[in-house]
Amino acid sequence: MRNLDVLLLRRWAEDCVAALELHRERIDGINVFPVPDADTGTNLLNTMRAASERVAPLPGGATLGEVASALATGALLGARGNSGVILSQMLRGLAEAVRDLDLVDAPRMAHALAGVERVARTAVTEPAPGTMLTVLAGCVEAVETSSGNTLLDVLAAAVAGAERALLATPGQQDALAATGVVDAGGCGVLVILDALLALVEDRPPSADGARRDALSRVPLRTGSGDSTTRGAAPDADELGDDYDHEVMYLLADSDEDRVAELRVALTAIGDCVSVAGDGAGHWAVHVHCADVGAAVERGIELGRPHRVRVRRLVTASGAAAAGAGAPTSTSGVTEGRAVVAVVAGEGLAELFRAEGAVVVPGNSAGPELDAALDDALLEAGARHVVLLPNGRGLTATVEQAAGRAWERGREVVVVPTASPVQGLAALAVHDPGRRPADDAVSMAEAAAATRRGELMVARRAALTWVGRCEPGDVLGLVDGEVVLIADDVPSAAARLLDRMLTNGAEIVTALTGQDAPPTLLGSITGRLRADHPEVELTGYDVRVPDAILLVGVE
Repeated sequence: MRNLDVLLLRRWAEDCVAALELHRERIDGINVFPVPDADTGTNLLNTMRAASERVAPLPGGATLGEVASALATGALLGARGNSGVILSQMLRGLAEAVRDLDLVDAPRMAHALAGVERVARTAVTEPAPGTMLTVLAGCVEAVETSSGNTLLDVLAAAVAGAERALLATPGQQDALAATGVVDAGGCGVLVILDALLALVEDRPPSADGARRDALSRVPLRTGSGDSTTRGAAPDADELGDDYDHEVMYLLADSDEDRVAELRVALTAIGDCVSVAGDGAGHWAVHVHCADVGAAVERGIELGRPHRVRVRRLVTASGAAAAGAGAPTSTSGVTEGRAVVAVVAGEGLAELFRAEGAVVVPGNSAGPELDAALDDALLEAGARHVVLLPNGRGLTATVEQAAGRAWERGREVVVVPTASPVQGLAALAVHDPGRRPADDAVSMAEAAAATRRGELMVARRAALTWVGRCEPGDVLGLVDGEVVLIADDVPSAAARLLDRMLTNGAEIVTALTGQDAPPTLLGSITGRLRADHPEVELTGYDVRVPDAILLVGVE
């Protein structure tokens, strides 16, 4: 390939995702700096996947600049961890360099790589040596001193320079030297650059069909390092890191001056600070700190924070000892138990938190939900975790997250709850004192024994099992099937309860939705007292999104 064009850029984004998927476990396994939490490979993969998915809906006639800009915005909005923020800035630097171009030849690629390094470095408040920024700098230096005059020559020099810089990182960072590993983020840089080189040179697979790439030939563990510590990641306190939380959020309604002020403010309360933009009014904020509230408050003072994510930093000793393809051992994981629940709406989230669950916001989807699940399973800090999807259609997503957690040494069981009422029933019988397998079975049995009802407003005309509904009708559903159509909420609630209680019940749980009238919970309480005094009612006004009422009958 003589030039980089829009089709090649699209293919490169897809190939980067595939390459990072291939090497995710290896990169996670050597992640010891700035915090040994074994997630750099996962963060880079999720960030690049978000970038690639942002490009997928663009029309075939999209320009090189439009595709590059979409990659940068997608990466920024989906950035995970400090490495993800830096990756988003690499893509922003590329987007700025190719904005008005149709093709990128060798000189323009050299110029673009310099811009990638410059923009990425600007986003980090206090760049440290021996990191992915160091590897980027080695790439640019190699390109500037090379004598090649084709696109292939430039990219080959870039990959060779990145590889040399990566191998030198253990001598530049104490944490890497102590464990005898190269920098995890730098590995990601090499993977991404090499994916582009492979496309340009039309690199064939090896004889056995395996992928041949630069990272596969790089020894991620070196022969250096203290023999007493080699292969075991230092704890956070050994690195002198007093900050136990990672805070990330997106920032809107701000500008370059206020963003610069925010960088200074965050540096005063934490480290690993990066505040990065996409050039289109979006900024991603990242900091390790002890005072989570202060980090968010600084953002409120200088813009509008949203999509706030907080993760407790759990160290992962033994990560460097994990071989390629082997599960990562995490010393920050206790032998205790935890429940992680996907929940939509803050009122319902508070209810689940009060019951001891770690909550994943259920209003996200795709890579954002995948990343939130990964973060929550890490935050739970327990070896044995029960995962509650609490919604139809989420089971496959949470099972994939459970699979990723198993690869990292967690034992995660998915209890297939199709509604929050089933999730609450499962939580009610959760007993950390029981054997993990027995506890998971008890929770699954409680969820399965809970019939789920729902009242919702019809959004469009449709044919149901009980007749045709029109927009605005109140629909009553039992276990996912429409069983009644009504004109008003009180009569619909009464009919739904009568139907669900026909065969008797001991406990009814009622959760009001955002569309519920304020008197609904009171009317349900009165009706049950009058007609079913034997039933115990527990009601919560939690304003469930997109519903009038959720009912669980046990």
